[in-house]
Amino acid sequence: MTAVFALTTSLLWGLADFGGGLLTRRIPALTVVLVSQLLAVGVLGTVVVATGAWTEAGPRLWFAVAAGAVGPAAMLAFYRALALGPMGIVAPLGALGGVAVPIGVGIAAGERPGPLQFTGIAIAVTGVVLASGPARGGTPIARQTLMYTLLAAFGFGAVMALIAEASTTLTGLFLALFVQRVCNVLVGGTALWVSVRRGGRALPQDGGAGAVRAALPALAFVGLADVAANGTYNLAANSGPVTVAAVLASLYPVVTALAARGVLSERLRSMQAAGAGLALVGTVLLAAG
Repeated sequence: MTAVFALTTSLLWGLADFGGGLLTRRIPALTVVLVSQLLAVGVLGTVVVATGAWTEAGPRLWFAVAAGAVGPAAMLAFYRALALGPMGIVAPLGALGGVAVPIGVGIAAGERPGPLQFTGIAIAVTGVVLASGPARGGTPIARQTLMYTLLAAFGFGAVMALIAEASTTLTGLFLALFVQRVCNVLVGGTALWVSVRRGGRALPQDGGAGAVRAALPALAFVGLADVAANGTYNLAANSGPVTVAAVLASLYPVVTALAARGVLSERLRSMQAAGAGLALVGTVLLAAG
């Protein structure tokens, strides 16, 4: 089940990142983060009340608080990178931290992948690196875009490691995700307030509040897909080795790149296609191990 949960995480994160990247080309990134997380808080709050998940409160929730503090900064940096550069480049680079941090935590905790799984990890990570090659005919990735991407990568890795520790039960997971999202809203709301005080915009220039209202279904999808991905990753990390869960969950850039190829017609080089293929081979080896 580790492979199933982790691959589901990849699908959900890939689609959420694609949707978030598109939205930030029309709506300020902070607004996208805040509104999408507010919508997720409403849904998760209902689930927590309906399941009685508040009874699971305990010291592990501090991991959810930490994930909630780091997450908005990582998402904001990632969405800005997606808005500035090609998704086919930004998404795979952003995944590297998501692989490195949880794997490092797992190895430090004593996990030792078997030979087949170790080979799968190496092949999958190589595939992600190759998939981050620039689109054919495109310009090299700008320094600002690269800085945003690397910041997001480290943040995503930290969130993955923290959320894996936030709960060991399903109802506890609901509560942990709710706490994480509440912290996301508090941090994101504060950042938006500071941005507006400094002259930034909370609403798009074209359409204003009406444009945000029209985008609510897409914003809800981004927020809920991200929540669901955090949930399935927690289940993956608690049902098997964190090293395996982290690598399989990190394949989401392939989903983002394929969505960008299908919807935005972003052209990929043969190296990127080869990287996606290697990532899939690594996935098979990890699942088989």
